[in-house]
Amino acid sequence: MPSYTVTVATGNQWFAGTDDYIYLSLVGSAGCSEKHLLDKAFYNDFERGAVDSYDMTVDEELGEIQLVRIEKRKYWIHDDWYLKYITLKTPHGDYIEFPCYRWITGEGEIVLRDGRAKLARDDQIHILKQHRRKELETRQKQYRWMEWNPGFPLSIDAKCHKDLPRDIQFDSEKGVDFVLNYSKAMENLFINRFMHMFQSSWNDFADFEKIFVKISNTISERVMSHWQEDLMFGYQFLNGCNPVLIRRCTKLPEKLPVTTEMVECSLERQLTLEQEVQQGNIFIVDYELLDGIDANKTDPCTHQFLAAPICLLYKNLANKIVPIAIQLNQTPGEENPIFLPSDAKYDWLLAKIWVRSSDFHIHQTITHLLCTHLVSEVFGIAMYRQLPAVHPIFKLLVAHVRFTIAINTKAREQLICEYGLFDKANATGGGGHVQMVQRAMKDLTYASLCFPMAIKARGMESTEDIPYYFYRDDGLLVWEAIQTFTSEVVGIYYESDQVVEEDQELQDFVKDVYVYGMRGKKASGFPKSIKSREKLSEYLTVVIFTASAQHAAVNFGQLFLGMYPEEHFIEKPVKEAMARFRKNLDAIVSVIAERNKNKKLPYYYLSPDRIPNSVAI
Repeated sequence: MPSYTVTVATGNQWFAGTDDYIYLSLVGSAGCSEKHLLDKAFYNDFERGAVDSYDMTVDEELGEIQLVRIEKRKYWIHDDWYLKYITLKTPHGDYIEFPCYRWITGEGEIVLRDGRAKLARDDQIHILKQHRRKELETRQKQYRWMEWNPGFPLSIDAKCHKDLPRDIQFDSEKGVDFVLNYSKAMENLFINRFMHMFQSSWNDFADFEKIFVKISNTISERVMSHWQEDLMFGYQFLNGCNPVLIRRCTKLPEKLPVTTEMVECSLERQLTLEQEVQQGNIFIVDYELLDGIDANKTDPCTHQFLAAPICLLYKNLANKIVPIAIQLNQTPGEENPIFLPSDAKYDWLLAKIWVRSSDFHIHQTITHLLCTHLVSEVFGIAMYRQLPAVHPIFKLLVAHVRFTIAINTKAREQLICEYGLFDKANATGGGGHVQMVQRAMKDLTYASLCFPMAIKARGMESTEDIPYYFYRDDGLLVWEAIQTFTSEVVGIYYESDQVVEEDQELQDFVKDVYVYGMRGKKASGFPKSIKSREKLSEYLTVVIFTASAQHAAVNFGQLFLGMYPEEHFIEKPVKEAMARFRKNLDAIVSVIAERNKNKKLPYYYLSPDRIPNSVAI
């Protein structure tokens, strides 16, 4: 009688093991096996991190194995189990891999296909078509769209973390990490003392040092020592935590009536201000988005204020960016003067502080929350709803949306909700941050997520004219590495543009992002469909770059782009492409490390060894 060897790998997460009964049956082209209890005498099966093997004899030849069914039945109490993968050795000595990487909860069942990635057109057998269809039907019931606030990208329909599908919840270990990291951040900032500082007047600028008292690294120490200087102020627009707002000024705006006479002492080339603009030496950062946003009024004892500044910057003869004029609100007038470096020391310093305050609000709510977290959640929900686990694009993207929906759900519970941390600590709390996202959605476009396009749109692409823009330099290297990788993967599974166009699951994924995530707004530029391999590669690069590199640049990452611990792909060509991807990323790490040598203020946020795969890792 035919005999199979079944190898079962249990996850390493906390509580991944189970004491429940595990049954397995095989579905082949020539027949189905009976259910077999996977159990070894006097042995504790399916412990956390274990890899267990079992011999399984069947009554008759099953033919080519198409599906594996795993059932879990209660032993004493319901005991969730995380199954990594199953490997099957056939009677003919062949090995078949069945990736899973999912939780089996309650008295549940999972049906697995082998690990070969397949497009829908590749499935000609009815049982495989049916499995594919049922998986998506189940997922679409679990992953529902919801409007958290009018005008926002749609999010997951879950009021709290425990309402999420088990497979996308934080596992216990990650959940503990979240709590500990949250607590550590509060401890590092002395949050209670920090709050109190904002509820009373500060006596002198030395109070700023209290914020840094427990944050110790090369960058924070350098910033703490030099934060008052114009060179540091300008540098942060290029390589700080919000390096996406500065743009080349091609025409002085009428709402900023600055003249050559006003800034003459800052101009080093003996040119007029207009001539400096024409030569490309003037840059601008405009916080117009904050104009009219309601300041936080949740605490009647604390008066909070917002500004909507315009900051003009100049590239000096040393090719460094320095501020030369600041107007704190959008409408010029006697009550809204233009502050200059030639003003009294503390007048100029306070003007710069107002700009930094405004930059913080845009960074936290728009650059970070909206343009990485919420956008990545949109991609994640659409992926789960429209791409089965066997689809190559699912296998490619799943690592880059890991825990994204969970961390965003936690944020809606604890951070950006009513009475959350935003309301307690931010001047845009109490509803202002919601207004900001609603406004910013009008400017959130597909092109703004395409890194090279975004850089060019702001006139910041020239390495010769702007030599110290490391965010741009490193970002382009990482973007190109990701795009090369996605192009290889697309080429493996799509032999022509026609195959891309005819992949209905892919088109449904792209349409879900456009219709629900971007609310069907044509002006967003998000594609409704994708009709070529080149455009598909670009789209996938946007998804991966946004979740990994862009988030790292504005949130300071801690993990490793290009590392895929869950082996969803089993095909050799894809594994070879992954190896080349890692090699390209290693080369970028070396380039960045060499550049950073001996730098007093190194830039390493986009070094691939510091880039997390997703916004929540």
